[in-house]
Amino acid sequence: MLVRKKKARSPSSFLNCLYFLFWPYFPPKNPNPLSRSPFMDRYVVPLEPSRDSLKPIRRYRWKRSAIELDGRFESRYRHDISGLLMQSYSEIGAFAHLYHINGVQCQTHINRVANGMYMDLQGPIRKHVGQEMLNIMIMMLFQGHEQGISALEFDSKGIYLASVTKLGCLTVHDFESLYCQTLEISTYSVDVFQVFVGLEEDETRHLVHLSTDHQLDVVRWNLANQDEVACASMKSNEVLIFDVGYISSEPVEVLQKRHNINAHKGLSDIAFTSTNDSRLFASDICGVIHLWDRRASDLPCLELTTNSQTTLNSIQLIEENQIIFGAGKLGVIYMWDLRGGRSSAAFQSHKEVYHPLSSVKLASILEKIEPLKAQADIISKEIHSVDLDPSSPHQLAFHLDDGWSGVLDIHNFQVTHVHCPPPAWLNGSNSSANLSYVRKPSWLPTYSIYAVGSSSDNGIHLLDFYPDSSSPCHVEYREDKKALSGDTNESKKNMFVPLSESVTACAAHPLNGTIIAGTKKPIITAGDFPKA
Repeated sequence: MLVRKKKARSPSSFLNCLYFLFWPYFPPKNPNPLSRSPFMDRYVVPLEPSRDSLKPIRRYRWKRSAIELDGRFESRYRHDISGLLMQSYSEIGAFAHLYHINGVQCQTHINRVANGMYMDLQGPIRKHVGQEMLNIMIMMLFQGHEQGISALEFDSKGIYLASVTKLGCLTVHDFESLYCQTLEISTYSVDVFQVFVGLEEDETRHLVHLSTDHQLDVVRWNLANQDEVACASMKSNEVLIFDVGYISSEPVEVLQKRHNINAHKGLSDIAFTSTNDSRLFASDICGVIHLWDRRASDLPCLELTTNSQTTLNSIQLIEENQIIFGAGKLGVIYMWDLRGGRSSAAFQSHKEVYHPLSSVKLASILEKIEPLKAQADIISKEIHSVDLDPSSPHQLAFHLDDGWSGVLDIHNFQVTHVHCPPPAWLNGSNSSANLSYVRKPSWLPTYSIYAVGSSSDNGIHLLDFYPDSSSPCHVEYREDKKALSGDTNESKKNMFVPLSESVTACAAHPLNGTIIAGTKKPIITAGDFPKA
């Protein structure tokens, strides 16, 4: 007879039953909400998987919180808000050059008053001789007597503003005084710009105001010694250096080119090194850049040549003070490397002559941009100015005599940005009146915004040259790509700021971005954005 043995209850099952009955009265000391008893697993009902595919919710990073945590603005965020900054610029003041020297009107003042009287008589003269004869009379009367502001520049801290005129006046303004006066002047609107009444600058706040015997075309502050300002002229072979700490109408030093019978007179631009206050570069109208070591002599110790006899309008020295760029009438950008495998003996002998390390013809690079080539006839144009971007030092901006502007990437010598405004003749402007002026644009200290005077209208273009394809001036910018990426920021666009006069030179404040523009009248115009 077989006897079936009764199965004994396992201790674990018995303990699970006790745990289930008495758990509410004896909870564990450290309960874990994610753990559960094996006894409870049998009561868990499994969920059927959803047939609908759930897409993950994409949450964008809150930009403001990132700024508050990091304590700084990222470059892309700066670009996002740069459009709002450009939209807020407007003309806030205009100061005519009606100054005196020792109680007597300066030459620019006299010429401006005479010009104004003649313009008032244009109506009666036009009735007798006609408009065509009137234009000829104006050209004959004022030929060689341009009176506008030819150059402007702030010092490194933005405390003083230096300006020069075509009639030879050098003025160093107190910027704070100049700016505060614009806030006290009442204005009234006419069309799309402001006409400012009674703006007379307080001449007692001028640090320097003097008149030379020839026109002035460039002014630069000594980067290593902010008490010195240098001037040069297209009609003279001298660089005049003034010390603003002295009350004197005479320069503290005069630097000269070496005498050459075949060379024409004229210096077009100046550049100082940031580490040595005794070295100075100046380009001339014969395609040569001269370097002076002021400790050794008032004559150049080094020459950088282009192997051409054409004007170099603009030069730029890179931060390391070893590479210099130059551009001019031929539409070619040159680059010299001052190291060049040579020793410092180059600064001890005036026989040293450097040839360009590299040169690029701008028109040839622009022809490689297919959309641009399909819409315009690209020919070689005179380059008015080249400027390095302070926020992106690899970007070298250029401005041409027909109003085109762009950016050359100095890492690969490719054009990355282009802005092509309508030609002057399309708006009925007289382009021949601008031939005597070399327009001088300026970068804003941040945001990669380029401020340049219009070649056909009264005003300045604010160009978005951000180093990315999201810039509306970038050669790879596409509206359809912008829509697909979901970027709905409509503020990313170039802006035109209308002014009361035609602009010849721009200067941006190194700290707050206020734009000062010089005009042909001559008038200094202040453009600013509203402060909170």
